Amino acid sequence: MTANTHREGGMTSEERKVIFASSLGTVLEWYDFYIYGTLGAFLAKYFFSNVPPNVGFIFALLAFAAGFAVRPFGALLFGRLGDTIGRKNTFLLCMTLMGLGTFFIGVLPSYASWGIAAPVVLVALRLIQGLALGGEYGGAAIYVAEHSPPNKRGYYTSWIQTTATLGLFLALLLILGIRTTIGEEAFANWGWRIPFLVSALLLVVTIWMGMKLNEAPLFQKMLAEGKQSKRPLGEAFGQWGNLKIALAALFGATAGEAVVWYGGQFYALFFLTQTLKVPAVTAWILIVVSLAIGTPCFILFGWLSDKIGRKPIMLAGFALAVITYFPIFQGITHYANPKLEHALSAAPVVVTADPNQCSFQFKATGTETFTTACDIIKSTLVNLSVNYENVKAPAGAKASVKIGDTQLNADTPNLPAAIAAAVKNHGYPASADPNDINYPMTVLLLAILVVYVTMVYGPIAAWLVELFPTRIRYSGLSLPYHIGNGWFGGFLPATVFAIVAATGNIYSGLWYPIVIAAMSFVVGLIFLPETKDRDITNM
Repeated sequence: MTANTHREGGMTSEERKVIFASSLGTVLEWYDFYIYGTLGAFLAKYFFSNVPPNVGFIFALLAFAAGFAVRPFGALLFGRLGDTIGRKNTFLLCMTLMGLGTFFIGVLPSYASWGIAAPVVLVALRLIQGLALGGEYGGAAIYVAEHSPPNKRGYYTSWIQTTATLGLFLALLLILGIRTTIGEEAFANWGWRIPFLVSALLLVVTIWMGMKLNEAPLFQKMLAEGKQSKRPLGEAFGQWGNLKIALAALFGATAGEAVVWYGGQFYALFFLTQTLKVPAVTAWILIVVSLAIGTPCFILFGWLSDKIGRKPIMLAGFALAVITYFPIFQGITHYANPKLEHALSAAPVVVTADPNQCSFQFKATGTETFTTACDIIKSTLVNLSVNYENVKAPAGAKASVKIGDTQLNADTPNLPAAIAAAVKNHGYPASADPNDINYPMTVLLLAILVVYVTMVYGPIAAWLVELFPTRIRYSGLSLPYHIGNGWFGGFLPATVFAIVAATGNIYSGLWYPIVIAAMSFVVGLIFLPETKDRDITNM
């Protein structure tokens, strides 16, 4: 079968093997990536025990963020390899590096045993994982697409798109299962290593399956005709015709896709646990159920994109996020923590401060400090999930906060504790009461967010593959994808927190994904073509 053969009927056995092996490998990649983030508190305890616990957790998160930061560099490195040595071999290499990195984290001695070498090796392993993830996605998407008949590329590649969600689903489910089985004490002592070690078993199975597959037919044809690029990076990004496609793909597709994806899954979990104070295990279960409901829509929208096009489905996903994010997250507050919703309206909070004494609290690395009275007041209120109104004070005036009828200022002893006590006295709950949560409605709203993710993510693999010629496809696709997802998406939580702290509204951080999604809607509408009928056999 060649890549430009239209065919009706079901998948061939070879196509099923290609999709299953590629999908399994990508699930492994995302599983490896997610368990680090989920188990960050335990990594901080064992690998950064030489510093205070809160600082250690910051360092652990900083190591996690490093994996996002280096993803575009992995895209450049492995994109070039994918266009020169082949899709299959590059994909297998990325997968192996990711799996081995995860396994070695599971057996890495703690700081108590190895000293400073332990956190240094941990960070090095995270950088390797980030580089590997930067090359993996392009390989999987291209490998499947170049095995697909053109009238089914959206449907076939949509199976790859389920894997990020399935990886998160698998990570959360396995961690919950282990914690429940062995108990919290055993999990904290040694059980947290099990999810990292399980990665080795998944890696062996995936490599075994991958080795049995053939190279993508279009790449083989390109090699046979001697048409491969000798300088794929220079050709992809050094020639304006190709560079403008990459820029349009970044700003018109992948940036918007990233913020809708991270907003609908990662930030939704963060919002439940950090803002609404829903107990962690309860929040994980709510997210897992919503993922189970929404994930089949990846396949639905991939299939539909073969019928009506990639572009209208993705643009619709961007538009829905822009229009409905505010009411959906307000609805989640209403159903998951109604006491907080009531307190926000019954006991308004006002912060009065000189704007020059208030920082924009963007924590790019997690190590930044904000120490003025204004910053302390605002960060404390944000951590307590309390909305506040900003009032400008004269230059040099001391910052103050009024909570209901309680007035506090910069000279109040132990100001954060005083704010917390006043907030509690005015009815703000310390955590969500599980008995108050409307579980069906909360899951429904979370599932809607997942459906938006499937709309923007389900068709994007086929769309990106079809935008670039075969000779530079791996390089051209990978870089905009990983700048979008690694930077626009990866720094979403830090950006959202900074916006919330600056404005005083727990929902105002949503402006970040809304603005980026709106940008992608406009850029995609104007500058990106529909590609579903495009012949991808051009070299």
